[in-house]
Amino acid sequence: MQQLFGARILVAPLDWGLGHAARCVPVVNALLEAGAVPVLGADGGPLALLREEFPGLAHVRIPGVPVRYARGKSQLWSMARQFPAMVHSVRAEKAQFDRLRQQLRLDAVISDQRFGIRSAELPSVLITHQVFPFTPFAQGALRQLNLRHITRFDRCWVMDEAASPGLAGALSHGPSLPTNARYIGAISRFAPEGASSQVPRHRIVAVISGPEPQRTLLEGILLGQLQGIEGRHLLVQGLPAQPVDRQNGNVRVVSHLTGEALRQTLLGADLIVSRSGYTTLMDLAAIGRSALIIPTPGQQEQEYLGRLHMRSGRFQVQEQGDIDLRAALSVDRGYAPATTASSLLVEALDDLSSLLAR
Repeated sequence: MQQLFGARILVAPLDWGLGHAARCVPVVNALLEAGAVPVLGADGGPLALLREEFPGLAHVRIPGVPVRYARGKSQLWSMARQFPAMVHSVRAEKAQFDRLRQQLRLDAVISDQRFGIRSAELPSVLITHQVFPFTPFAQGALRQLNLRHITRFDRCWVMDEAASPGLAGALSHGPSLPTNARYIGAISRFAPEGASSQVPRHRIVAVISGPEPQRTLLEGILLGQLQGIEGRHLLVQGLPAQPVDRQNGNVRVVSHLTGEALRQTLLGADLIVSRSGYTTLMDLAAIGRSALIIPTPGQQEQEYLGRLHMRSGRFQVQEQGDIDLRAALSVDRGYAPATTASSLLVEALDDLSSLLAR
């Protein structure tokens, strides 16, 4: 990785919730260990999360599309209405990045699901687990568009194990992986070591995030049920840019926890409740914890991951309209085999170093 030493590399996650930014944390750490100089590029909550994790790193605001979900069980029309803005955002962020790359003196770029953050003049890497995404309309055509975007990057790092089904199942495994793609393992910011005895224990810890209004709807449902269940509970809102720390009866509500504080808190919980977002599943797998996972209504990827892991038995799954925390507490499934640390990310960085050498 000699060519990475001193290399200025932009790391730019998508801003739909916090998952993309959270899974970039181990990538930034790996770059720092290799002697590179990461530059953080994001907006809103994702930028706040990354700045909190890496206060000494340079950062730049790269606005995204403020995606909103519908309140009901289908996201079809909501996504269809916003699709033109998403297409436009790829062109807009490409134009902004063309202006930024010289200003920031970049040597390479790593983009997490932001198709416009790339350049023919720089080694450009895309991070994804959605090689074959599920979409609410025109899935075949949109998968072809997705693959076309992927092939415009020099490399595509797929966050999953090569052996199917891995954690992402059909999202990351298919008959024709793009030629520029390589698996880098299920990556997490969490180390697998056990919890400290000093960490306050909670009966239920609920961690939520994602686009509105579904994030707020889930928060209201969980808060109402938690207050009716004996014991001390914690609800993490997933809003790092909006500081909150309040007590609602037996429930402490906080806007955000840093990576290590969240890891310790999850390890000290009797029951973990979360969305079925892919980054959350990777984090839980890293620390060997099961959870009650609740797919966002109408979000096809999360619904698929819920079905996949309900069959695997690794997680409990409930629909948002039928949440029953008491029933989930009665199921003894707190722990699962932890995933082992993978060397695939290090190998991918070696490959990036060879690109820089050229």
